[in-house]
Amino acid sequence: MISDLTTWQITLPLALAAAVIGYLLGSIPFGLVLTRASGLGDVRNIGSGNIGATNVLRTGNKKLAAATLLLDALKASVAAWIMTYFAGEEAGIIAGFFAFIGHLFPVWIGFKGGKGVATYIGTLLGIAPVMVLLFGAVWLAVAFSTRYSSLSALVAMLVIPVALWMLGAEKVAAVMAIMSAISYYRHKANISRLLSGTESKIGAKG
Repeated sequence: MISDLTTWQITLPLALAAAVIGYLLGSIPFGLVLTRASGLGDVRNIGSGNIGATNVLRTGNKKLAAATLLLDALKASVAAWIMTYFAGEEAGIIAGFFAFIGHLFPVWIGFKGGKGVATYIGTLLGIAPVMVLLFGAVWLAVAFSTRYSSLSALVAMLVIPVALWMLGAEKVAAVMAIMSAISYYRHKANISRLLSGTESKIGAKG
């Protein structure tokens, strides 16, 4: 649902409701919940200390990492879908954005969450689903040419807001641009390693 909305029409109570619902859903730390439930302990004690799918993969359990990726994406999608259904497109955009924020800064675990790639994709699925195909295409193109997963995500997050803006979806483009900027900040260590040539490549042995 990509539309050209030039002014925000949503009321403050609805906007607040969307923000709260989005944040609470987004702040569910599925990576931590799943690893603990599977008897693998606290995922924050291994690798990067991140609760996202990439760090869950470092437990050696690919299925658990895939489940984390899916759930981290869907929590943003569900938030956007619920609020869109009950309160309109703008509420869905707000809910998706705050689900992303909730994932990055979950209240339940001291505001130390993931980097937001899966939840970014989930937000896209909830508010501009066709853009998920573009994200995937860009990610695959960069991954095949460079074998850097982090760079693939960073490039895709740069392309998405531009594409949305060109399609006339100014509000969605603006929100996704903010999310991209925040995720870039969360990837600052990856960016530093990319610049120094020390970032791990896809398929590289530890």
